Amino acid sequence: MTILVADDDPVTLESLAACLQPEGFRTLLARDGAEALALWQKQKPDLLCLDIMMPGMDGYEVCRRVRAVDAGVPILFLSAKSEEIDVVVGLRLGADDFVRKPFGKHELIARIGTALRRRQVQQPAVDSFQMGPLRIVPAELRAQRGEASLDLTPREVSILKLLHERAGQVLSRDVLLDVCWGLDYMPESRTLDQHIAKLRKKIEREPEEIIETVRGVGYRWRGQG
Repeated sequence: MTILVADDDPVTLESLAACLQPEGFRTLLARDGAEALALWQKQKPDLLCLDIMMPGMDGYEVCRRVRAVDAGVPILFLSAKSEEIDVVVGLRLGADDFVRKPFGKHELIARIGTALRRRQVQQPAVDSFQMGPLRIVPAELRAQRGEASLDLTPREVSILKLLHERAGQVLSRDVLLDVCWGLDYMPESRTLDQHIAKLRKKIEREPEEIIETVRGVGYRWRGQG
């Protein structure tokens, strides 16, 4: 999934990209409102994160112009402006959420996930796949296990999707990294193992219930259910 981030502070842009990309989001970065609007028109990202105070065209105007064409794409305002009127104006223009700076990484990821799921719930058809007791819904970035709904990141969905597509096969670390991170990504040596460990905590109730470790090689889903 692609997220457009617009902010006139280059440090903030870099920080947001560093926050979103490890979670599997592709980022488009804009330094002002005009650039943000042009990128949105060309790339059609899945979600927009807009600062309010930007030179030339501000975030409110970007939101207004996007909403005139697309009523559904999620829009989040990220702003140090915290007066009630600022929030009200943003929401009345059609924004889905207003995140006050400074904010934590986990809060931002959670709010983005909520906005994306809200958008997908409005769409009639949702593809999913089953891995044992787990039903994964990629478009909603979630998995269902019994009555429990589990939030997933785009990268976690990519890992599960690849394991499901190649059920029974042992996937090497190199294959998983190439497909789920990209051929040009140079991860640290423990990146994949750390992601798998975090994912297991979310989806498994018993060790290796869904994702099996094949020592010295990689990982596998046996394909039951």
